[in-house]
Amino acid sequence: MARPVIDFWYEFASTYSYPAAMIVDDLAAAAGVAVRWRPFLLGPLFKAQGWDTSPFNIYPAKGDYMWRDMARICAARGLALRRPDPFPQNSLLAARVALTSAVTPMRAAYSRAVYEAEFGRGEPIGEPETLVDVLAGLGLEADAVLAEAQSDEGKMCLREATDEARGLGIFGAPSMVTADGELFWGHDRLEEALAWACRGGHDIL
Repeated sequence: MARPVIDFWYEFASTYSYPAAMIVDDLAAAAGVAVRWRPFLLGPLFKAQGWDTSPFNIYPAKGDYMWRDMARICAARGLALRRPDPFPQNSLLAARVALTSAVTPMRAAYSRAVYEAEFGRGEPIGEPETLVDVLAGLGLEADAVLAEAQSDEGKMCLREATDEARGLGIFGAPSMVTADGELFWGHDRLEEALAWACRGGHDIL
């Protein structure tokens, strides 16, 4: 019998996607659920709401709380945390790289490595040099990967992924979508998303 599946939608500039990305595979394996890693961009979704930056920057009190919350979460999980400057980071190239043919088979490992560079060490993921180091650490030919990522096809892949996320009603990251279309938002909803996937979903309304 095939394992249930969840789509794990994440944005590289998203703070809460970082701790979620570091544990989702382990939690899913324990639950017997397969994970599809789905990178996308939040920027176009935010712009549709009239925002030109992260809501954590627009609302300072919310931003202050988020960084303190992230410190607690990362400390509890043994994760390093360093606030990148600027925040949010430009995640466009990192997301395009995640969708390239060479990276796709190891997308989870690549994505975790990007998050560790960004939020663990405070490195600028919008700079190609940072991604070159990440790709080299995975044994990939960085020049070829970056060329594909910046091709017309590479740009279209990310645009289509972001459009798909919008169509699913996604408005933030991380978000998990089960096979029956149920949407769960937030790193603290991972377990609920996995439990729903295992049950096959049910009507609660």
